Amino acid sequence: MRKPYSDYSEQELIDRCRKDDSKAQEMLYKRFYAYAIAICMRYCINRDDALEAVNDAFIKLFKTIKTFEHNRLIKPWFRQIVVNSAIDNRRKNLKHANVLDIEDADEPITNHNIISKINAEEILGLLKDLPEMHRVVFNLYEIDGYTHEEIADILEMPSSSSRVYLSRAKEKLRKLVNAHFYLNYERAI
Repeated sequence: MRKPYSDYSEQELIDRCRKDDSKAQEMLYKRFYAYAIAICMRYCINRDDALEAVNDAFIKLFKTIKTFEHNRLIKPWFRQIVVNSAIDNRRKNLKHANVLDIEDADEPITNHNIISKINAEEILGLLKDLPEMHRVVFNLYEIDGYTHEEIADILEMPSSSSRVYLSRAKEKLRKLVNAHFYLNYERAI
């Protein structure tokens, strides 16, 4: 009697996926879905775009799984597929997006203790308020660890532009954190 697919190790699932076993593909999808959607939500504008990128990533995974090396970990390999799918989705939808770069006229006073008073979920929420290109470069550099040269290749731009977008993203994020803190502080009073 064969054990249930839910009891298979990742390597056993990969081996079965290489044989085009649809039940193994379904189980691998279920195991990595939350991981993939969390990554895509950082890059995509909305949940629908993120879902499309996740599904594209899984299609790429299942098409290329036969080339996956046994001695590698699947999660980092799949993470790269997911990030690339999210970036591809962003590129595809870029022609439909308007890019506005409006600087704030008034900058709140900086309080260096603000970061300790807001949680990671609030910071990730603030990332969504960054202009799209700033958010993508920030995610690639600060969260996913790509170099400016790698970002330049992925986004088809000069590496100097990547540096500028990152700098602007950090400045805008600083302003958003300050504004978020003061807004919530005012409500508490």
